Amino acid sequence: MKNLCTALLGMLFTGLSVAAQQPQVITDYQVVPKPLKVELTNKGKGFLLKEGTKVTYPSKNENMKRNAEFLATYIKEQTGITLQPIAGKVQNGAINLTLSKDVAQAEGYTLNIEDKRINIAGSTEAGVFYGIQTLRKAIADTHTGSILLSNVKIEDAPRFHYRGMHLDVSRHFFGVEDVKTYIDILAMHNVNRFHWHLTDDQGWRIEIKKYPKLTTVGSMRKETLIGKYGSGVYDGKPHGGFFTQEQAKEIVDYAAKRYITIIPEIDLPGHMQAALASYPELGCLDKPYEVRTTWDISDDVLCAGNPQVLEFIDNVLAEIVEIFPSEYIHIGGDECPKIRWERCPKCQAKIKELGLKSDNAHTKEERLQSYLISTTEQMLAKRGRKLIGWSEILEGGLAPNATLMSWLGESGGIQAARMGHDVIMSPNNELYFDHYQSQDTDNEPLGIGGFTPIEEVYFYEPVPTALTAEEEKYIIGVQANMWTEYIATFSHVQYMLLPRLAALAEVQWTPRNTKDFSGFLARMPRILNLYNKYGWSFSGHIYDVKAEVKPGKEEGTVAVSVTTMPGAKVYYSLNGSTPFRGSEDTYEYTGPFTIQKGARVLRMYAEYPDKTTRVVGYHLPFKM
Repeated sequence: MKNLCTALLGMLFTGLSVAAQQPQVITDYQVVPKPLKVELTNKGKGFLLKEGTKVTYPSKNENMKRNAEFLATYIKEQTGITLQPIAGKVQNGAINLTLSKDVAQAEGYTLNIEDKRINIAGSTEAGVFYGIQTLRKAIADTHTGSILLSNVKIEDAPRFHYRGMHLDVSRHFFGVEDVKTYIDILAMHNVNRFHWHLTDDQGWRIEIKKYPKLTTVGSMRKETLIGKYGSGVYDGKPHGGFFTQEQAKEIVDYAAKRYITIIPEIDLPGHMQAALASYPELGCLDKPYEVRTTWDISDDVLCAGNPQVLEFIDNVLAEIVEIFPSEYIHIGGDECPKIRWERCPKCQAKIKELGLKSDNAHTKEERLQSYLISTTEQMLAKRGRKLIGWSEILEGGLAPNATLMSWLGESGGIQAARMGHDVIMSPNNELYFDHYQSQDTDNEPLGIGGFTPIEEVYFYEPVPTALTAEEEKYIIGVQANMWTEYIATFSHVQYMLLPRLAALAEVQWTPRNTKDFSGFLARMPRILNLYNKYGWSFSGHIYDVKAEVKPGKEEGTVAVSVTTMPGAKVYYSLNGSTPFRGSEDTYEYTGPFTIQKGARVLRMYAEYPDKTTRVVGYHLPFKM
């Protein structure tokens, strides 16, 4: 009897072990950003991804070898399955990475999964890399020993060729490993431009060998403002840090291997107080300067009438272009007060020398800035580079070949596009990720202000309807920005970035006519699981109830429809009380409903299998 029980227990545990090793069937490819075309073929059994599966790549192609290694690393991290990268021809039983002229767009790809093989093809190695990102995001974070992938045909390509994300390391410094992690996050979201804001009033963060004081002096401020601007309270702690040229080159290489181009920003002629603290002779006033310890805009800027300033700019850019091979160099050009120039004898003499005049469109000081920006553009052009600047480079006239980054809404971008200049849309209301993600700011980490929830990012359309079809072609891309005046830790950076970056990715990649917010929410759980897998901090407000409240069909009524992440049950109250399941004043949401006369406040929350969200309230805006 004892032997029989032992045998039965052995069979039971063997059965459990076998069950635990059964492959997981992937029934869809609901990834972010949404691919252009996904066709589940419903043929065959699917491809079994298992230990030792080969990843083939073309011989003597280092980029494709690296792609294969990336895929193997991703799959190992997410599933525990070890893949075997191998140079050689396409073969059955393998994941095959190939280059193909049949893929029209440079960053496009095809992903075909059949019973016998997986093929990822692109016209370039970058396209193959994005196919790899789609495959990794389609595979759940699971450790079952093997995974069965449903047969599918995916054809995909990005909407915009410039897909940018920005990080300010001047206000608060983040080191090499943090920046590399940031790049890894961007790569997962198909971002291909990293705008690296390296200099500002509060700190100079890149080594310039001809001007060593930029880092020995300009990289360190004596203290930092605590709380909101104007608080007058400081922490009394020095804050600093900078990247050596070798470190910057290491980061450039790290990004390039992930098909991300780093665009450095050396902000001028304003936002230069750290440089003035290092070399005060570059300013308009004969006085010492200090690295700025508070936020907002400094009146102290580069002296546009001083020949040493042009020499300084030229020498700095000469070293910058040796570090950063990007086609573009960002020179800022924003928020440059002219108060010093108006009173500076050197600047006024330069204005007279150039014959600059004020008119109804621009002041002579604005035209002086335009001269300085145009001269800087020439410095870059002689080195084979192009200039990008913020909206304010329109002041005084746009430099001939400049690309505009439109942050003050869209008007500057529209104006530049009509002038035949390339434009990157980056409006502050919709795409500044230092804004709050919730209106309940008391329970949020400190932010600069504003309110930019994930849905506002998602619904942003970068191509203004005011443009003609001919003018639309000058909108070459879209970018969101991460300013860090109020973001002092890298976990806070991640929290502000994610999951809004997922919404941005869909704006950048997915055609406008195929976007759908409900579908986006349905595709988010898998990528949120990956955030957790990699230990990245992210905001949980995406789980909150999102209600559309509008006038009902009958006068004096309100129609309500609700959107949530998958798997939620929503409960609400209509009398202002806090809803909770089981209360006599709480109702379960089962579909769109109409509120009759008498109700004043709608309050809602969602329950998921593993969490309960905060309560959100809506003051009904209609007369009842």
